[in-house]
Amino acid sequence: MSQLKTTAQFFALRTLVRGYALIGDPYAGVMASPPDRDPYAMYEKVRAKGDMVRSRMGAYVTPSREICDSVLRDNRFVTATFDEASMVPITLVKNGEKIVNPVQDSFLMKNPPDHTRLRRLVQPFFTPRALKDRTASIQKIVTDHLDRLGDRFDVVTEFASQVPIQVIADLLGVPDDHKDVFARWGSALAETLDGVWSHRQLKDLHATIIEYNDFIDVLIDERRRNPQDDIVSHLVTQHEDLSREDLVATTGLLLFAGFETTVNLISNGVLKAFENPHTVAPLAQSAEYAEGFVEEVLRLDPPVQYTIRWPGERLELAGVSLPKGMPVMLMLAAANRDPRVFEDPLKFDPTRSNAREHLAFSAGIHYCIGAGLSRIEGTLALHELFKRFPKLAADGPMTRRRSKLIRGALRLPVRANETSRSLTVK
Repeated sequence: MSQLKTTAQFFALRTLVRGYALIGDPYAGVMASPPDRDPYAMYEKVRAKGDMVRSRMGAYVTPSREICDSVLRDNRFVTATFDEASMVPITLVKNGEKIVNPVQDSFLMKNPPDHTRLRRLVQPFFTPRALKDRTASIQKIVTDHLDRLGDRFDVVTEFASQVPIQVIADLLGVPDDHKDVFARWGSALAETLDGVWSHRQLKDLHATIIEYNDFIDVLIDERRRNPQDDIVSHLVTQHEDLSREDLVATTGLLLFAGFETTVNLISNGVLKAFENPHTVAPLAQSAEYAEGFVEEVLRLDPPVQYTIRWPGERLELAGVSLPKGMPVMLMLAAANRDPRVFEDPLKFDPTRSNAREHLAFSAGIHYCIGAGLSRIEGTLALHELFKRFPKLAADGPMTRRRSKLIRGALRLPVRANETSRSLTVK
């Protein structure tokens, strides 16, 4: 596809989406919403229209927790790729060959049997027993990074991102001198998870994925020659029939998903603590309370706001007849606030008995493989952070990530004493 044609398509798509958003279309409203705007009021407007709301863009939108859960568990619905979400087909190439996208080409975006086959390869590293064995090392990572912090720091760039980067890098066997680029790769990919909407985004995505492919090729070759106790070594030595595309994509998914979900969970948790100061003392004092705190953050302000599914055949859903291929936007963040499931759903309550019924990690066969790891990291990070800095407070404007799908802070300056300035959003 020529650059001129692609740019024209991006412009036409933006104009179409923004136009529909202005007249209250729910699907367009989500896609056109500025990343720094609180989306939850918009979600409630969709909820007021019903459980299955038709979009003029040829899709349905649902804020219902029951419907979202049923779709996620129904294998008649298939996953959606970024291209399908943005409606501009994109193929990234280098020297005439397709470049492996570490998320779009991974098992996250595949359906059975490929999804089952690839997920099973890395499942042993995320079992409850495997995660229990890794907890002590995660605790040390958290403590080491807290020891490096001064009175003033950015809680995202200097802590919330550094912990999951170190954890996933250790799992993958990534050399220490490469870890600093992970955050940059993660941010570049996160910006495109809800579709590529400009030529600039396309160029940034292309450059990032080429850089990642070159890096992972070197790592794979090194692990073939010198295996270690890590996931990449396991894949290249125990599954020699695995194609390069599947190997690169599987490794990249773990790297990206292991970072992006957790860094935003931690940053959203810090924001919730600032907004609910009565929770800070018990969060710092009790590891059990910290576990509930994390679940409530995941429910009330999840890192992943929505997902899209396609019916693979004509079927009925909540009284609506869906033709094959009709997109259904599952508003996970809205489902987590469904008043039919969660009493007083807008209240932040770390002691909520059914908080774990949220859909922040999806459900069904695509339930996040790293959910357990993310929970451990989030709990330890938030518990230890406020235990170390019980008077932690905002120290300047917060900057949000430039994504409608991924919600979290990009910058969040803080100060470790009570004289800090109040939080504003930039």
